[in-house]
Amino acid sequence: MSASTQIAPPVVAPDAVAAPSSRARRRGPRTARAAWNLVGVVVLLVMVFPVYWMVATALKPDDEINSLTPTWFSLHPTLQHFRDAMNRAFFWDSVKNSLIIVSVSVALSLVLGFLAAVALAKYRFTGRKLFIVLMIGIQMLPAAGLIIPLYVVLARYHQTNTLTGVIVTYMTFVLPFTVWTLRGFLIGIPRDLEEAAMVDGSSRLGAFVRILLPLVMPGLVATSVFAFITSWNEYIFANTLLTDQSNHTVTVWLSYFYGTSRNTDWGGLMAGSTLTAVPVVIFFLLVQRKIAFGLTAGAVKG
Repeated sequence: MSASTQIAPPVVAPDAVAAPSSRARRRGPRTARAAWNLVGVVVLLVMVFPVYWMVATALKPDDEINSLTPTWFSLHPTLQHFRDAMNRAFFWDSVKNSLIIVSVSVALSLVLGFLAAVALAKYRFTGRKLFIVLMIGIQMLPAAGLIIPLYVVLARYHQTNTLTGVIVTYMTFVLPFTVWTLRGFLIGIPRDLEEAAMVDGSSRLGAFVRILLPLVMPGLVATSVFAFITSWNEYIFANTLLTDQSNHTVTVWLSYFYGTSRNTDWGGLMAGSTLTAVPVVIFFLLVQRKIAFGLTAGAVKG
């Protein structure tokens, strides 16, 4: 064979070259998706574990709770801690007080917040932008910084140890949140729907009731859930303003379980905490169907 003879390179089919690269591209998104799913599962376990430990501890006997070796699953569960918590002094009074305070606060915040949100979303008036900025600024203030001014104002009108004073206090941070959230829902509703209803003979109030209110109902439900949870779990203001145990809320009532490290009734505390979480879970289950749509509907425009 002469030196000038050249050997042709082997012919490789295009599919043979493209196949490994396409597999690698498909494998990349799957790996990333699996990694993110794993991260989501880990985050879920981290968030759920305290709730599980609270309920599990409430069902454990005292010897398992005080044991140096943690017990993950009690083989001898008991409901005695729940009975002790419900029979403890002022439990039912605190539940009644919390229900009154939270119900009135959420109801008033939704009504007033909805009307204010309609004005901010549908009308133009002097000072509108300033009002929105002030509303955002109020939400940025730390709750601890408002305790002394609110206490001084309420003490001047003799409302420091009353449920009315706590309701007014809760509305100072629930109402701005409600207005801001509902404004986002209302901005996403076209004005043409109301105008079409009025052209068809409906009054402004009729268009408001028949058109605007049903469309914003998921937003009202989603906002009420956050307002309910915020008011129900609040502790600092209730502990500062309410001095009589008969006027305490459930969060303040729970604090009486906690004493020194040797005198804390951990079983009763965990049982009381579980009972305190039950109304929030019940309220969430009642409105869960509209929450998913409400959370996404308000994100269209801000």
